Amino acid sequence: MTKRTLSIALALTLGIALSGCGKSEPDAAAHAEGAKAGHKAEFDHINAFNGDAARGERIAADKQLSGTGQACIDCHGPGGAKPIDVTYPVLAGQYQDYLFHAIKQYRDGGREHALMTNQIKGAADAGKLDDQGIADLAAYFAAQAGPLGDLHGK
Repeated sequence: MTKRTLSIALALTLGIALSGCGKSEPDAAAHAEGAKAGHKAEFDHINAFNGDAARGERIAADKQLSGTGQACIDCHGPGGAKPIDVTYPVLAGQYQDYLFHAIKQYRDGGREHALMTNQIKGAADAGKLDDQGIADLAAYFAAQAGPLGDLHGK
């Protein structure tokens, strides 16, 4: 094979391989119809980094979030930096994706805790804590200054 033939063959092979990587998504109308029917979406639009910290701050302070009369900051402290009990985790400065996935697991039953499971599920059942709300909470707490740190730059 000549260099030119080899280059064309390589380009065609890569093109075919990459064409299989494209993601086909259902149209918006089908997705909306599935959501109305209570079906789980075929794909997630919201991830850990789609949060709005300003909205998350409002959610964290909402005493009616779960129907218990308690807000996130009532237990985890203002900004999530000073919990009222030493056994409660500091949320301020925690990794955003960790917070997102932990809260989702409480909501979806993959993680259990005597207090948090009821708080999160209560908020979700009341329609106040969907994936966007969880992403917003994660963005808010992750953006707060707190005592948490890592070993970067040490």
